[in-house]
Amino acid sequence: MELKSPVAGRDWQDLVAEFGSPLLVLDCNTLRQQYRKLQNALPSVDLYFAIKALPNETVVNVLHKEGGNFDIATQGEVNLLEKNHISAKKTIHTHPIKSDIDIRSTLRFGCTTFVVDNEYELEKFVRYKERVGLLLRLSFPNPNAVVNLSKKFGLSVHNVQAFLAKADNLGIHIKGLSFHVGSQSKLQQSHVDAINKCLEIITESRTQRDVPMSVLDIGGGFPIDYDGTGIDIEEFCAPINEVIENRPKNIRVIAEPGRFIAAPAMTCLTSVIGKAIRDGTPWYYLDDGVYNSFSGQIFDHAIYPKISVRKGHTQPSVLAGPTCDSIDVISENIELPQLEIGDLIIAPMMGAYTSATATEFNSLPRTHIIAVNVKESQDNQITQLV
Repeated sequence: MELKSPVAGRDWQDLVAEFGSPLLVLDCNTLRQQYRKLQNALPSVDLYFAIKALPNETVVNVLHKEGGNFDIATQGEVNLLEKNHISAKKTIHTHPIKSDIDIRSTLRFGCTTFVVDNEYELEKFVRYKERVGLLLRLSFPNPNAVVNLSKKFGLSVHNVQAFLAKADNLGIHIKGLSFHVGSQSKLQQSHVDAINKCLEIITESRTQRDVPMSVLDIGGGFPIDYDGTGIDIEEFCAPINEVIENRPKNIRVIAEPGRFIAAPAMTCLTSVIGKAIRDGTPWYYLDDGVYNSFSGQIFDHAIYPKISVRKGHTQPSVLAGPTCDSIDVISENIELPQLEIGDLIIAPMMGAYTSATATEFNSLPRTHIIAVNVKESQDNQITQLV
């Protein structure tokens, strides 16, 4: 498998020679393409990029120029937007559980839409009820998702009416519903079923409440192709889009994509720094690992493609990271040619939940990010070192 560098006239080895190894290469053209693909697949949906997937100034600015909005969940993410002069009107705060400091600092920023999923959280907003509109997050357990996000968060649909009644008694405006079907769910029926149930609840509420709900947040979870099986996002979104297009009037639909936009936009370049033969199997030690850019293999349950620049006869091998911890193993039983120290391994699809979850264990620095094609009018130029 060949993977071309996104910089014309510069191969991957050239980039490592100039910027060092390990290295993360962020291609802003791919970032734009992914945003546009999803927007075209869901034309009636306002996209709020989940900053948690790839909290990076260049990413924020590129997507802002695309017309994107932002899903924030922490004060650090608020600070990132403030630093880059992004209007709070383009944000929603989606963490279902927040401290009072979180709420106050987010309101100070200017964001007034928050997500809640239980009565204890609802009560935190009594003192701010004149300033906020809340989205109620519902639980839709999904065994087909790689990460089931309805285990930790979400109110059962059976408890919705009691929750809305309490909100009304407290004088707090619930302006809509939200859900998340889970990460990497390749069955769009999970989205369809959740949307249908939410629209049913919203429609019923319009006959029962003085201020009806008017927003539906369909979350994220739009899958990407880590394993080469091929995912057509327009085909995937077609049944979702059909339900959305037939919704009752005056219901705004939003989504919180992170992985779909970010993952394909970044490639990891990592070099062999050591080798050994253990029980007859070659072990190759890289300068990046699961405590750093490959952290998503543990935290996010993702398995990234890994390509050797060196070609030749292959044999089952092991790729390990640079730390002194035995858990720092990237791949076992991976077919590789005989590698030499200094050889390059390329790992695409590493934009989402990689650098975002990296650590500095063993006091090893996080992998540098270079951004290429930052300005769309200056293709194939390296314009920023992050």
